[in-house]
Amino acid sequence: MPTTTNRCPCGTPLPYDECCGRVHSGAVAAPTAEALMRSRYSAFAVGDAGYLLESWHPDTRPRELTLDMERQWVRLEILGSTGGGLLHVEGTVEFRAHYQHVTHAGILHELSRFTKVDGRWVYVDGDTTRPR
Repeated sequence: MPTTTNRCPCGTPLPYDECCGRVHSGAVAAPTAEALMRSRYSAFAVGDAGYLLESWHPDTRPRELTLDMERQWVRLEILGSTGGGLLHVEGTVEFRAHYQHVTHAGILHELSRFTKVDGRWVYVDGDTTRPR
C-alpha cells in the first residue's frame, strides 16, 4: 500500500493519501468520472478489491473480484473523455493502463462508461475492443 509520501499511482503529482487514498477511504467522493476512473486504476495498483466492487454500478457489478497480484500496474494514460463533469450524470473515459506481469508487459486499452447513482459516480462497464 502506498504511504503518505509516495506519489499516487493514478499519475497525479499528489501523494496517495492526498489523492486516491482519500477516495478509497470514503473521506471524499470522486467529483468527476475521470477522478473515479483514476481512483479505480489506483485501487487495482494497491490491491483494493473492496473499493473496486463498491465503485461499480449495482446492475453490472460482479459478485466477487479476485485481483491478479502478479500484475503490477505501472502507468496510466488518459486518452480522452466525454461528459463526466460536475454537472453531468453520464460520462466516458478512454485510457491505457500499462502493467508488468511476472511473464510479460502489457497494456489495457479501454473506453469506460460511468454514471451517477444517488449523486455518486460509479463504473458501468468498459469496451476493450476499441483501440485508438
